[in-house]
Amino acid sequence: MDNYSTSSPPQEQEDIANEMPTDLSWKEVERMTDGFSEEWKIGSGGFGVVYKGVHQNGQEIAVKKLHHMPGVDEKQFRNEIGILHRLRHPNIVRLIGQIYEEQERYVEYNGEIVCAKLVDRVICLEYLNNGSLQNYISEESSGLPWHERYKIIKGICEGLNYLHANKIFHLYLKPANILLDKNMQPKIADFGLSKLFSGSHKSHTTTVHLNGTYGFMPSEYIEKGIISDKSDVFSLGAIIILIMSGPKGRNSDLPPQDFIEVV
Repeated sequence: MDNYSTSSPPQEQEDIANEMPTDLSWKEVERMTDGFSEEWKIGSGGFGVVYKGVHQNGQEIAVKKLHHMPGVDEKQFRNEIGILHRLRHPNIVRLIGQIYEEQERYVEYNGEIVCAKLVDRVICLEYLNNGSLQNYISEESSGLPWHERYKIIKGICEGLNYLHANKIFHLYLKPANILLDKNMQPKIADFGLSKLFSGSHKSHTTTVHLNGTYGFMPSEYIEKGIISDKSDVFSLGAIIILIMSGPKGRNSDLPPQDFIEVV
């Protein structure tokens, strides 16, 4: 992999932060990730694999390469890119660029080599050093100082308030989708299932099944398919409980009044 420096002067870092998302080429992203090397792989999920990469300007980035899943990933890719292009907030993960390329490749099908058209979809986001909030809840939530927990809760609230002010419902809030930078500042990520609503409607009934995680989805969605800004508030409440009490919901040894004073 090319040895780009990852340290930039303050003014250069500010310029990078203010850059708008751009279209990238497949060759550029291959170079950033050393050909999507296993060595640079930092995570995976049902819809794709995430690699760490380094841009030519020295910025570390997260490269989300979606699986070839006709129909499902197409809609989610376009939805996530469309929403991320709208958002600029310190508690929302920042889009660096994206790739949507169609290529003809020879692949094996039913024992024969055939020419197939494949679509490559990649989302490049800012790289956040401390990973997801899930890691801290499942491994060391009980060890986080209360001022750190408060800072994380406050940041998530501010990011979510910004989304709702822009008529965006996230609909997939959970600890795994809250990323933390080197200063433990939280940033909301994963907008593949999010919805942008126009007008003054504060709720919407959907007949389309949206994936989600039980424990973070409100009953009105599970039972009636109703989604609203309150859906995100329910998820937020579940996250706050986990941050305060840990994965088993254990009571903290810090008395409630002491916590209130800390907050």
